[in-house]
Amino acid sequence: MLYSPFDCVILDGTVVTAADVGRYDIGIRGGKIALLAPARSLATARASRVINAEGAYVMPGGIDAHVHLSEPELFGKGKSADDFTTGSRSAIAGGTTTIIAFAPQGRSDPSLLNILDAMQQKASNVTYCDYSLHLIISNPTRQALDEFKVLRERGVSSVKIYMTYEDLRIQDNQILDVLLQSRVDGITTMIHAENGDMLNWMTEQLESRNLLAPKYHATSRPQILESEATNRAIALSQLIETPILIVHVSSPLAANIIRTAQTHGHPIYAETCPQYLFLTRKALEAPGFEGAKCVCSPPPRDGEADLESIWKGLQNGTFTILSSDHCPFVYEDSVNGKKSAISEDAPLGRFKYIPNGCPGVETRLPLVWSANRLSPQKFVEVTSTNPAKLYGLYPQKGALIPGVSDADLTIWYPESSALEPFPITNSALHHNVDNTPFEGQMITQWPRYTLLRGEVVWDRDNGGVVGKEGYGQFVERGRSEFCSEQPPWDVEKF
Repeated sequence: MLYSPFDCVILDGTVVTAADVGRYDIGIRGGKIALLAPARSLATARASRVINAEGAYVMPGGIDAHVHLSEPELFGKGKSADDFTTGSRSAIAGGTTTIIAFAPQGRSDPSLLNILDAMQQKASNVTYCDYSLHLIISNPTRQALDEFKVLRERGVSSVKIYMTYEDLRIQDNQILDVLLQSRVDGITTMIHAENGDMLNWMTEQLESRNLLAPKYHATSRPQILESEATNRAIALSQLIETPILIVHVSSPLAANIIRTAQTHGHPIYAETCPQYLFLTRKALEAPGFEGAKCVCSPPPRDGEADLESIWKGLQNGTFTILSSDHCPFVYEDSVNGKKSAISEDAPLGRFKYIPNGCPGVETRLPLVWSANRLSPQKFVEVTSTNPAKLYGLYPQKGALIPGVSDADLTIWYPESSALEPFPITNSALHHNVDNTPFEGQMITQWPRYTLLRGEVVWDRDNGGVVGKEGYGQFVERGRSEFCSEQPPWDVEKF
């Protein structure tokens, strides 16, 4: 059979979607998936480039829906080490083709549109991968809520709210305001669920006893802080009858609460991250100040049983998506990085001042794929397809539908040329950070190729990052497939 020329052909791949696995060739034209054909049937097709996948797994490009880049300083100390250029470069090196970063509203800003404009300007023409933005709401004025409609018109369909941090958290009545407006305008609401008052009280108790080292970050945030806030967030969601996504869940207690709500039919979705699959609080107990490298919120939990519980939640659908929560800070930086928490009176630092967050956008897919704990379909589901559906990107992203889906692909190494187990080292990564919390973690796979809209942007064996800065585009998003249109909320039925 004769085919029209393709821009690129992928031969003989084991093609994986969230629903199926099969041996296919893929024809790419105009940045889109043009054809899925039986394996080797396109071997003689005309194409500008041919990649022999040799039976390796070929998947939709990863979508990381929780990435912090180029954010203004929010907590007095700590500044994001990655901008949109370095963060997106790191993403494609790890097989991620689309990221969703954050545009945080200032506490005194009545509007959302200025910060959206500012963050889009920072990202425009400098990214290696495609991108979108979530709005962080810290001042839900009437003006800001009325602008949800404008966000939708501009292709932004998600917001994030916090139940902790003095500079970001909003009160329960304000959360209800946001949820009600999200219901009206078809916005996906993400919630950082930790009890801020309990956290402040625990911090005071530890500081009064001069317990200041990095390991006490985990002590200040026991699981009950997360589980209580998660339960409260779900109750607020049920009052308004609108879906929510609980982000970066670390606690088995919180996961159980989420699972219970889901089994009762409530539209509650959840995200977890690799740090809650591979790290425990022992990482914060490293000698000296080293534990600060693994300080993130919520913290890694107690031990192997907690890790197993989070893996189980990923396997059974409690967690809808797997993101990185890439939030990078330079360790050897006493002004804007982790060591800004060190002072003369606290040579091991004060945990409450340690910038919260770890890098992870590049290591997310290799870590979890190498663990061999998820089926290929489940892996694609939680790392690509579900993020696309949840955030209004599907089927342009997260799928391999001819004529519809962008030709975003991650191609792994075939078993015939499988890599020898090797450790993750920060020196091999492409972010702008001097550390990774996964240093030394042994893995067995890394993306061989990453394709974005049909162009090879990562070729591990021939140049590494071969994509061009600025090739990434802003992707307009629609309504979440998990947030169906609803009638007006009726207070009288209560």
